[in-house]
Amino acid sequence: MKFVTGLLAAVLLLAGVGASQAVVRIADDRGGRIGTYVDKYQGLRTSGEQVIIDGLCASACTIVLGAVPHDKICVTSHANLGFHAAWDFGANGRAVTNPEATQMLYSMYPTPVRRWIAQRGGLKSQMIFLRGKQLQAMYKPCYLDAQASSPRPGSARKDRAAGQREVITPTPAALARQPD
Repeated sequence: MKFVTGLLAAVLLLAGVGASQAVVRIADDRGGRIGTYVDKYQGLRTSGEQVIIDGLCASACTIVLGAVPHDKICVTSHANLGFHAAWDFGANGRAVTNPEATQMLYSMYPTPVRRWIAQRGGLKSQMIFLRGKQLQAMYKPCYLDAQASSPRPGSARKDRAAGQREVITPTPAALARQPD
């Protein structure tokens, strides 16, 4: 009986550790409407969840950098942030830069990101990408073993189509590798 009780306690402890350390993984997010992302990331900010950027995060997706606290964001070697000016559809259906929305978007970014954007001429219609060593100098690396605990490739696509976010809970081995 003691063995069963001990086993149950261990399972509950591990389940609790996973739930309290849940993270949201961003990969292959091409962005969308600014307001949608502001709302989405404000909810994420209040949840206190960790954000792993592990692939493309472009356009309005990059609002995560200003909405979520810096210490709650980490990047993998696959992280790739794409920035451009905000735009609206013009009278003829073509994209027209919206200077006010572009300035609002720019002001949401943390100072190091704004500095990096300014050094490249600001937000324009062409996408500029922040990745590699430049990005890793601004954000901490992810210590979670995301590949081992991420959903199967097909299920991630279905979850996104259903409007669900990917939540990854670290393995006990990954938690042991995290710095204090």
